[in-house]
Amino acid sequence: MSSSLAARAPRLRGARALFTGRSGGVSIAEHAGLNLARHVGDDEHAVERNRDLLAAALGTPVVFVDQVHSTDVHVLPRRGEVPVVSADAMVTDRDDVALAIMVADCLPVLLSDPRRGVIAAAHAGRQGLLGGVLQRTVEEMAALGARAEDLEASIGPAICGACYEVPAAMREEAAAVLPETWARTSRGTPSLDLRAGAVAVLEAAGVPRTAIDAEHPCTLEDERFYSYRRHPRTGRFAGVLRRA
Repeated sequence: MSSSLAARAPRLRGARALFTGRSGGVSIAEHAGLNLARHVGDDEHAVERNRDLLAAALGTPVVFVDQVHSTDVHVLPRRGEVPVVSADAMVTDRDDVALAIMVADCLPVLLSDPRRGVIAAAHAGRQGLLGGVLQRTVEEMAALGARAEDLEASIGPAICGACYEVPAAMREEAAAVLPETWARTSRGTPSLDLRAGAVAVLEAAGVPRTAIDAEHPCTLEDERFYSYRRHPRTGRFAGVLRRA
């Protein structure tokens, strides 16, 4: 998808996708850039303008959800207006809207079944990933006719295992659920590798490893993206996609 708002534009067959960055928006100060979140203390008019800019660049309305670090997946109604709900993933086979998941260190995960025209966007932070939000997203896509072996996925910019320092007990608790998340920081301290965990979950759900795009920047290291670990008072960027 060609857009000045795209910091990264992954190739997903059956979908037009992007990961926004900080550039291109009207927010100022600690939220400077294309902040898309209403809940972070930014000026509400700036946020609405940023969302309008994104919708204009995509050429379609953009659907957001109220994200609460849950495993809830919202399946959009087949037609009509889409209500704002609390959820951390969205699934649809509609081609008249785009789905947007906001992050600032957590994983934005975009999924597409190009054969059956089903797409999804998921917010996979530590709680959601360990709780099963990606498994539930794949299940809801299957309910609309998608097949895991035909899915393509892009795991966008997020904090990396070399930077996501956590208490040792938290690392052990996470690894007990998802061993692939066990990691060390570049300083040798306990950390979590959420990206490796997400790849493992998607593979276990039947998504071919060759169809998973996991090569994206670390948000703490790359200042093109908002990072909560870098500045707790900051904006949110998004993983966004619509049916091609």
